[in-house]
Amino acid sequence: MAKWLKWTISIVILSALIAACGVIYKQLATSRTMMLSCSSELFDRHTSANPYVSASAGSNSRDNKFYQLVDVWIAANKAQIHYRYFNLDGTSAGHISMRGKVDSIEANSMTYRVAVETKTESQTQKQQNWPEQMKYLYSISSLNFADAGVNHFSIEVLEMDDTKDYALVLLQPSNTICGCRIVNSRI
Repeated sequence: MAKWLKWTISIVILSALIAACGVIYKQLATSRTMMLSCSSELFDRHTSANPYVSASAGSNSRDNKFYQLVDVWIAANKAQIHYRYFNLDGTSAGHISMRGKVDSIEANSMTYRVAVETKTESQTQKQQNWPEQMKYLYSISSLNFADAGVNHFSIEVLEMDDTKDYALVLLQPSNTICGCRIVNSRI
């Protein structure tokens, strides 16, 4: 095989590899990705006058306190939100998972508008044992699915400090403010 043909093939292959690397880099550098791991403590203020009363002091205080973990994943135009609820002893009190598309991003307010297309909820726990916030989220999202077949959801970043991997986030329609650890953020 002629020497010039080997060089031509080598240059074509090298050019193709450089172009492929450029396309991959552009895809990764321009995609908006956010992963948050959020938590909050829930209590029903209508049934417990003081949420910090010990379980032995008040008959309803233990029954009305829960911990909530929320995992938020946004990549390109896809979103997943997972609500997980736990009793004080660490046992599961239920979960709701939602998946959908990012409709819009308001950069100035750092608000993501998500059209949730699928929702699944815990079937292992009886609904009457769910935390009130979970019942509310289930109810309001089910109404929207029944009416339009899609549930609109928003995630607003109220405060963010990348140096400390911390964000304060407002989730709607659950009306929840959570402190979040930033797992990954390219926004």
